[in-house]
Amino acid sequence: MSVSVSFPSPSCSPLDSMLGSPRLLWLLAVTFSLVLRAQPLDPEYSEEEKEDETPWSPLPAVFCDYDRCRHLQVPCKELQEASPRACLCPGLSSPGQPPAPPRLGEVHVVAEVGSAVVHWCAPSSPVHQYWLLLWEGSGAPQKGPPLNSTVRRAELKGLKPGSAYVVCVVAANAAGESNVTAVGGAWGEGPEGAGGPAFGPCGRLAMPPRPLSLVHAAVGVSTALALLSCGALVWHFCLRQRCGCPRRARPTAGL
Repeated sequence: MSVSVSFPSPSCSPLDSMLGSPRLLWLLAVTFSLVLRAQPLDPEYSEEEKEDETPWSPLPAVFCDYDRCRHLQVPCKELQEASPRACLCPGLSSPGQPPAPPRLGEVHVVAEVGSAVVHWCAPSSPVHQYWLLLWEGSGAPQKGPPLNSTVRRAELKGLKPGSAYVVCVVAANAAGESNVTAVGGAWGEGPEGAGGPAFGPCGRLAMPPRPLSLVHAAVGVSTALALLSCGALVWHFCLRQRCGCPRRARPTAGL
């Protein structure tokens, strides 16, 4: 009796079948490489990457190079457009309101030619133009020509030596013009209101006499005094001769 022994053929497991597929092996290799790229093993590289990922903070804004008292000052809006860095402009009142009064600054008098140079500072309001008002005595003011909004200095000519004036600067826009009446209404009455505040739109201007006039006056006074002295001496000698005043006898010397 013969006995035959048969061994069962080995069956393939699911894992063996998956590993045996070349397409799956390629997918596993690509996935593993992507995981390695997403998580670098170098700690220094990860720290640098974290530093690069810090949020960017903009530079703090600064004020524009704008001065209210600077002559021929460019408007602040134009400075903002031309500046490579963001800058802030000073606040202004509504363009639908008349501007606030400017502040009168230094007044430089040139007595030799009878003129004065007036400086002022712009108000915190939109301004389209300026002009000057000049009072002499109690009459009506003389109005100067209009000046554009960048001007902060103007010259007054034809001033009389030894005269007193009141000068005011006026600002205007589409809504109206600034008021030259200071606190308490001192400047609203013209030159008589000389007690206004020092930082208002108006100021008193006194023209000194010209230096040549002083020299001429001094020469005239000196000449008059000399003539009076000569006249007094002549009159004194003439009076002595008319009255026949005796002369003093000279004492004789003893023998």
